[in-house]
Amino acid sequence: MSKRLRLTRRFPVAMTEDGYRRLRKFSKEAGLDEGEALSFLFENFGSVIDEDNLTHRLRLFNSELDARKK
Repeated sequence: MSKRLRLTRRFPVAMTEDGYRRLRKFSKEAGLDEGEALSFLFENFGSVIDEDNLTHRLRLFNSELDARKK
């Protein structure tokens, strides 16, 4: 019997416009709603990211974060 997808947590999320547009595009292409798409990404995080690229992108994001908040 297949495991039933239960969305048990809801939480407010602040996202950039670019991030939200990309999430909507991904969820539409995958045939999921935004919550299901986020669940998929985080449940499979280790297999859907390139660790070296993630580290580099995270450093860039953090260096620009203060400027984005202004």
